Amino acid sequence: MSLLDGLSEAITSGAVEIVDLTAPLSSSTPILQLPEPFANTIPFRLEEISRYDERGPRWYWNDIHTGEHTGTHLDVPVHWVSGKDGHDVSRVPLKTLVAPAVVLDFSARAAQDPDFLLSVDDVRAWTAEHGPLPDGGWLLYRTGWDARSEDQGDFLNADETGAHSPGVSPECARWLAEETPITGLGVETVGTDAGQAPALEPMFPCHELLLGAGKHGLTQLRNLAALPPTGTLLVVSPLPIVGGSGSPARVLALVER
Repeated sequence: MSLLDGLSEAITSGAVEIVDLTAPLSSSTPILQLPEPFANTIPFRLEEISRYDERGPRWYWNDIHTGEHTGTHLDVPVHWVSGKDGHDVSRVPLKTLVAPAVVLDFSARAAQDPDFLLSVDDVRAWTAEHGPLPDGGWLLYRTGWDARSEDQGDFLNADETGAHSPGVSPECARWLAEETPITGLGVETVGTDAGQAPALEPMFPCHELLLGAGKHGLTQLRNLAALPPTGTLLVVSPLPIVGGSGSPARVLALVER
């Protein structure tokens, strides 16, 4: 039996489970809200073309209106000024889109402190227990934030001081960008950075440092609780938008049961 035949049989039998990590995309999908004077993306919207009527009697279809960074989506280097000479979303290496992933679960810490920032020591402690981060793979950072994703206000968790959601410390972002072999960071929050990232140095450190290093981001993931710490194969399917800084994506995890 070939490797691919074996994989197909394992999926059919349930020995390998497919877990959907994607948030459904609709007009109620939470979107990032940057403070003035910065411009913001638009909410997702369907515009009907025809629906079994005089505009098209046998078919239903829509135009879609959305931003590149709406819902579960992929960030690529050109999204940030530090990566402006890097690749766009149409040129993401295929080995990045199908790659191993590990899950670091800090949901208990984030439940106690919505501004929790992952540190280098946190990641090192995890690797001491579970082994090294995957070469060319993904670090998926579980905070339990996907439980809030049905409501924009709860998801952004903002007050007069700005949004409050967990993220990564600047020191850890730099270390992940410069000293680890991962291709990218995946999170459950609206963006790869913490809600208070505008006040960090540098501002938005995951964007600045990871994208500047030619790495990637995945945001608004769901169901990370269903994944083991190691052993996941991640499949990321963005639209290959020429010149695009990112794209909504379907993200699937293959997990051996």
